[in-house]
Amino acid sequence: MGRYILFRLLKWIPSVFILLLLIYALVFFGAGDPIKLIFLQAPGDVAYDPARVEAIRDAAGLNRPFMVQFGDYLLNILHGNFGNSLVSGRSVNSMIIAALPVTLKLGLTAIFLLSLVGIILGVIAALNQNKLLDNLIVGFALIVWGIPVFVAGPLIIVFLVLVLDMDVPYGWSGLFSWKVIVPLLVLGLNPMALIIRQARAGVLEVLSEDYVRTARAKGIPRYQVVIKHIMRPVLTPVASQIGLLIIATLNNSILIEKVFGLPGLGRLTETAIKSSDYPVILAIVLIFSTVVMTSNLLVDLSYPLLDPRAAAKKTGDE
Repeated sequence: MGRYILFRLLKWIPSVFILLLLIYALVFFGAGDPIKLIFLQAPGDVAYDPARVEAIRDAAGLNRPFMVQFGDYLLNILHGNFGNSLVSGRSVNSMIIAALPVTLKLGLTAIFLLSLVGIILGVIAALNQNKLLDNLIVGFALIVWGIPVFVAGPLIIVFLVLVLDMDVPYGWSGLFSWKVIVPLLVLGLNPMALIIRQARAGVLEVLSEDYVRTARAKGIPRYQVVIKHIMRPVLTPVASQIGLLIIATLNNSILIEKVFGLPGLGRLTETAIKSSDYPVILAIVLIFSTVVMTSNLLVDLSYPLLDPRAAAKKTGDE
């Protein structure tokens, strides 16, 4: 197991290096120029002066060759320093530290709730196959699966304001504030449909196994059959979707945090992209890739715990 984890980590390092190199190249050779944007957005009637822009770029070290700048950036990362924002001049580390807890709290809570509710609804639908309750749950999953987050967010806000005459849940007041309910709902509805379908399919497959039919024939109560014999094998395919759910949650957080005014990494990403603030962009890309890689590794390590056959196979491979 230890060798497997080390192998996965060694595979992750070149992947992140190539990703950072591509993002750095896109920003370096792209059309966006953060210094020019700062100059043009300065208050007052200031005439555009190319010479002044070049002087600022020289002072910031942005006119050096591409590989020189990228090499310096990698050295700073190895020392735990993401540099300073080109727009605000603030330390990128401090900006990340301020925004990361909001995204983590919101994202992890959404993933936990959508996984829990999705598994329960999927199991209920499978145990009532082709009945009214099954049709309602599957229909609900199909509807929410077909509504993108960028449509669901504004629609819910319009419904709350125009129909229910409520205030828009804007801003961050902590995870246990009522304002977090709507962002969590918008963030979790679409991915939850995937969990419902996966759990339902897994239960239907397990119900046809001999050991489940034998347990039911012995008169074991239905809830015990579900808990002891069905849930564990069903969790294996569901766990395989957790990595995809984390990626979807990170992607959707950019829109959700913008719409609901949440000061997380998603909103920081949107601001950094608009201003071509590539030290911030690169730091967020590194964090997102680390989160995705870690989640995929944890999912892989959970397979032997959920399915003994996977553990035997992994032991044989090693």
